[in-house]
Amino acid sequence: MPTTAHGLDELKALTGADLGRTGWLDITQQRVNTFADATGDHQWIHTDPEKAKDGPFGRPIAHGYLTLSLIIPLFGELLEITGTTMSVNYGLEKVRFPSPVPVGARIRLHGAVGTVEEVKGNGVQMPLTFTVEVEGTGKPACVAEAVYRHYA
Repeated sequence: MPTTAHGLDELKALTGADLGRTGWLDITQQRVNTFADATGDHQWIHTDPEKAKDGPFGRPIAHGYLTLSLIIPLFGELLEITGTTMSVNYGLEKVRFPSPVPVGARIRLHGAVGTVEEVKGNGVQMPLTFTVEVEGTGKPACVAEAVYRHYA
């Protein structure tokens, strides 16, 4: 069950909050191939399971940007925002991919809120640190510092 914030005051009250972790999401070859088709990135390490067996990871891995893009649907499991008129992805401060996500692995998202501050236009800016974890490993697949703006 996600945390719910209704309006800007409740968003500001989330400063420093640990939003917890999502459920697990399966990373399938079909998901990787669909992402490759959407982006035109068909590098063999992602899309050719036979060739990838002899590669550095012993099997195909998800694109780093696929892993990053999955933050969006997973984030909905952590936080539900109501009582605002608009929310925008303002950008990313820093993104790292410390370890690969092998096809067949499961990932989940951990989220933490930074300092929520007011911005011009009757809004708030909310920085979040997202960590994409791979089941059974101790090293994250992705750590991203994202910035969102929400307006009343």
